[in-house]
Amino acid sequence: MATAPVHPASLRLRLLLSPLKSRIQVPMAQRATAFSTAVTSAKIPVNGVNLHYHRVGEGEHALLLLPGMLGTGKTDFAPQLQNLNKQRFTVVAWDPRGYGYSRPPDRDFPRDFFERDAKDAVDLMKALQFKQISLLGWSDGGITALIAAAKYPSYIRKMVIWGANAYVTEEDSRIYQGIRDVSKWSEKARKPLEALYGYDYFAKTCEKWVDGINQFRHLPDGNICRHLLPLVQCPTLIVHGEKDPLVPRFHADFLLENVKGSRLHLMPDGKHNLHLRFADEFNKLVEDFLQ
Repeated sequence: MATAPVHPASLRLRLLLSPLKSRIQVPMAQRATAFSTAVTSAKIPVNGVNLHYHRVGEGEHALLLLPGMLGTGKTDFAPQLQNLNKQRFTVVAWDPRGYGYSRPPDRDFPRDFFERDAKDAVDLMKALQFKQISLLGWSDGGITALIAAAKYPSYIRKMVIWGANAYVTEEDSRIYQGIRDVSKWSEKARKPLEALYGYDYFAKTCEKWVDGINQFRHLPDGNICRHLLPLVQCPTLIVHGEKDPLVPRFHADFLLENVKGSRLHLMPDGKHNLHLRFADEFNKLVEDFLQ
């Protein structure tokens, strides 16, 4: 949402997906170290569905990585799975229900879908026997993280969010409408998601997401989770790319004003996928904050 192109989805997804071929290879375990560097994946039953996740590292500090719309743990967080400190952290990156390999069921968007994702995320980590966790949430995953931190304050140690918003404006709705028709996306942006989902599911789910997120526009103040922000107790780092074409700066400023004790880190050249494009800088920022 800053200097947005004609089709903002093409920009978001082109930037998101172009580096993935070289990034999503799973690193092999290194025998020379005393800790595992192998990324494992599995499914576990949670709240009536089988949730898929990737896991790496053996550190005491458990991190859950929460992806954005149509995203998965692997596609949205490859540089974090590979490069976050595996001695300090145990990193889990999940596929929310209806996304990636957490299917069936198909993804749907009732009014409480963010609350449902927050409960699924927390219950997943409890099922994996983590006693307390920190959250790294991008875009929709950032909204889910905010809700989880507000509703389960004793379980969340710290939180990093970027590309997230607590409400929907008319400006946001116009941008969402611009991504509804995936046939207008560039081929480079479409093909990886078509390969993951098949064209029909990909196209249908994108349309359903636009309708699902736009329903908040019709609530008082466009509310998604703004009423929950005062309940967040954990230290919170808000990261914002000043060239983000999908999320205007005012959303980051609102979070800063309403999440007690939070702080805002601006990345002048960052766009929506700043954690991928500037992965080394982002990872260091996260590790320093979580220490």
